[in-house]
Amino acid sequence: MIKNRELFPLVSVDIALFSVVDECLKVLLVKRAQEPEVGQWALPGGVLKPHLDNSLEATARRVLADKVAIELPHLQEVRTYSGPDRDPRGWSIAVLFYALLPLDKTDAVVRNKVEAVEWVDVVSPKRRLAFDHSEQLEVAVQKLRAKVTADVLPLHLLPEHFTLSQLQKVVEIILGHPLDKSSFRRRLKTSDDIIETDEFVRGAQRPAQVFRARQDFTF
Repeated sequence: MIKNRELFPLVSVDIALFSVVDECLKVLLVKRAQEPEVGQWALPGGVLKPHLDNSLEATARRVLADKVAIELPHLQEVRTYSGPDRDPRGWSIAVLFYALLPLDKTDAVVRNKVEAVEWVDVVSPKRRLAFDHSEQLEVAVQKLRAKVTADVLPLHLLPEHFTLSQLQKVVEIILGHPLDKSSFRRRLKTSDDIIETDEFVRGAQRPAQVFRARQDFTF
């Protein structure tokens, strides 16, 4: 008898969810509670359910809500992984997404099919990840850094209102090196993604103006 997996591959999604915690770029990992790879750390992920999901992005949103109680306005598709050997259940297709989460929304909650959750440093996760998730994480970090290098601002990592110094700090954390303040400010002058507010934050020097993201901004 021909098994279903020989006719139809397993279709799933994995999500690299990034945030800046303690001035480090971190990714959310979950500890798997079921086979395969039970007890191993992995990116949040799950299988496509055609009766529930009208797209793979919808699958990713459902998985995040079900497993770690997080809802996101924006997801970015990164790459598709496929093959007969990447999952012990058989031939599989996995679509990788990534998303950005501001610090004030990082309280991930353990939910279904997950033993634990943890924010870990992307530079040195210090653990083996299930399936091909180590490779996926590396690719997602490269994609994130490439977008920031190409002048796309990571505003979804910031609170609703922020200063230019806060924005520069987040960009430096993502890229892993400091930026020249004058050059960065010149870059921002050509951006219509941030909008001035009437608010100022007092500091050691002159007050810093507060900004917000354009309402329809997407990363």
